[in-house]
Amino acid sequence: MICLRMRFITLSCCLLFWLNTGDVSANPIIATVGRDVTLRCNYDAGYYGKLPFCWGRGNIPKSGCANEVLKSDGTKVLSRVSERYSLIGDLGVGEASLTIRQVRESDSGIYGCRIDIPGWFNDQKHEITLTVNPGRPFPIKVETREVRERTVTVHWTPPFNGGRPITAYKVDLKNKYVSWDSAKRIEVEHAHLTHVTLVDLRPAETYNLRMFAVNSVGLSEASNDLLFTTKEAAPEGPPVDIQLEALSSNIIQVTWKPPMVDLRNGFLRSYIIGYREYDPVGQQLQKRQQISVTATSQEQSTILTNLKPSTQYSVQVQAKTNAGVGPFSTAAFCTTLDEVKETTVATILLSSTASSTKLRQYTSPTDAYTTSAGTVSTSRVWDQISLQSTSLTAVLPHPPVIVLKEVIDNTISLFWTPGFEGDSPITGFYLEYKAANASWDYTNAIVDFSSNETEATIIEINPSTYNIRMFAKNSLGTSKASNVLTVTIKERDHQKTSLTSTMSTVTVSVITENGGGGHTAAIIVPVVLVLLIGAVITVWQVQRIKQRSSSLNIWLTNGEIHYKGSEPLQEL
Repeated sequence: MICLRMRFITLSCCLLFWLNTGDVSANPIIATVGRDVTLRCNYDAGYYGKLPFCWGRGNIPKSGCANEVLKSDGTKVLSRVSERYSLIGDLGVGEASLTIRQVRESDSGIYGCRIDIPGWFNDQKHEITLTVNPGRPFPIKVETREVRERTVTVHWTPPFNGGRPITAYKVDLKNKYVSWDSAKRIEVEHAHLTHVTLVDLRPAETYNLRMFAVNSVGLSEASNDLLFTTKEAAPEGPPVDIQLEALSSNIIQVTWKPPMVDLRNGFLRSYIIGYREYDPVGQQLQKRQQISVTATSQEQSTILTNLKPSTQYSVQVQAKTNAGVGPFSTAAFCTTLDEVKETTVATILLSSTASSTKLRQYTSPTDAYTTSAGTVSTSRVWDQISLQSTSLTAVLPHPPVIVLKEVIDNTISLFWTPGFEGDSPITGFYLEYKAANASWDYTNAIVDFSSNETEATIIEINPSTYNIRMFAKNSLGTSKASNVLTVTIKERDHQKTSLTSTMSTVTVSVITENGGGGHTAAIIVPVVLVLLIGAVITVWQVQRIKQRSSSLNIWLTNGEIHYKGSEPLQEL
């Protein structure tokens, strides 16, 4: 009997301990910084009805919740320590799951859920261990700010960094018609930037661009795919394969093909055919005449009429887009036939056109004739007479002074100081950018800046040597060119940047005072003049030496700036 009582007491103690601890379960959850995470906790509302519950941080105590973060009566939230904690489940069916929005690393730890079931020692308990790890940055949203013939400026807003600072950005750029595997990747080392200008693009070309953010964890997902088309430019190449054939004593047929595809810089609208008489003996050219022909096919031809018999002509062809006219083709030469060799067939075919042309020649400065390609207008271009007039000259702004800030890999950073604004406030600046071996007439890139901007960052795609200069603008016109920066972009980790600026010379003036006359002055004055002239020459030589050695060359090597004296930079 005593033995049975002891067993009963032991069983009762075990049951009491079990009831006191309740149903406790522990499940680990791993989340990433910035994401939403839901900690599951459910009960049978169909059996118990809607019950109150709470969530706390840390192990579940004997009653209530430790470090309570949210409390509910089973129908609504009664209290919570932050708006990031919420209940998104259906409370009516017993979903008591806790959702934490945009979790942080500090959210890591043990979370406890207690369901308050009526009765003694029968609360339902769930413990969940949450681990929050840093992640990659969120994707970027990128948009175009300005698209020009050879440049594009893009802008973005820094994304959520994933719990670790963003250290760089990567830009992928490709032609629309190739895969991303062929894209050129450009790295932007300056994590504080929110816009950048890409240069050295092709006119009238369609590109795809996307970006990535980088932190110590890794690379973000790709941004939105940006599609843009650069503006047209004047053709860079001339028409090719120019062929001339004399059809009669006053007609020459001209045949040509368009410029190379990669030199057209846009849709060809028309061609300009310029021609003039050529004297091979005196090697002299007469006044140029020109006609315009609409661009229609891969190979085109037109005829030049009203020419002189037995006369040699020089012919050149230019291609034209909406942006401008390209360079002249190489001059081709052809001599019209002798007048006695003019065929009857040619005379019959051209009789009606020639008569109307002669009539127009006396009534209008413009001739027109009809070919198989349509009506072509002819105009004579005469030398213009310069007219000079006297007027007041407005003061234009002075050019800014540009300074190289730094060069990292293929990223060029510079800033400038505005000069005197002239007779009108400065309204903006623009930067010209070209290859060092090219002429300023064929500038690769022109980038506009507002009047309150004083710095720029340029990403160069192709390693080479480049020249950069700037101009200031106001309502009266444009300043002269600034000093020229010469920047050499080499392969990664081997960049070298050269900058040369010209120091101004020092002019020394000599002032002499005339003393009282007398016989003594006749002797002293020549001696003083000789001494002063000698002093002026000496000072002038010293200033020349000082000026020559005071010019400054700056370049960047392995992250250090070095200085060296050099001769002044000559304008390219």
